[in-house]
Amino acid sequence: MLANLLAATVLSCSSLVAIDGDTIRCGTERMRDMGPGSPNKSGYDAPEIGKAQCAKERLLGDQAKFRMQELLDQGGTRVEDSGKRDRYGRRLVVVRLGNGMTAGEVLMREGYAVRWAPRYRPRWCE
Repeated sequence: MLANLLAATVLSCSSLVAIDGDTIRCGTERMRDMGPGSPNKSGYDAPEIGKAQCAKERLLGDQAKFRMQELLDQGGTRVEDSGKRDRYGRRLVVVRLGNGMTAGEVLMREGYAVRWAPRYRPRWCE
């Protein structure tokens, strides 16, 4: 029964595209990846591209986006829906890689992202 419940949360995507280091497009829908986090409580944050505060943040954001796309393109990647949405209405999901790790774990470990929690203030330009 647990296996059926878990299988129901996996989304079917006609395509997976990185919008930035922590946002993906599954088919036509934008989604926020939480990595190993909990909906609206924790997760990870990657630098912005479109609303970057400085050139350094934009460069870091481009690098995080590129790495996220590499992870999405690996075989066995799946998108798990948490059933929750963020303040912008995007589904909060977990991008799970074929090896069982989350994309967020990899991005944080490799320095493309940092752990996020409420009241977190990113400082990409320092």
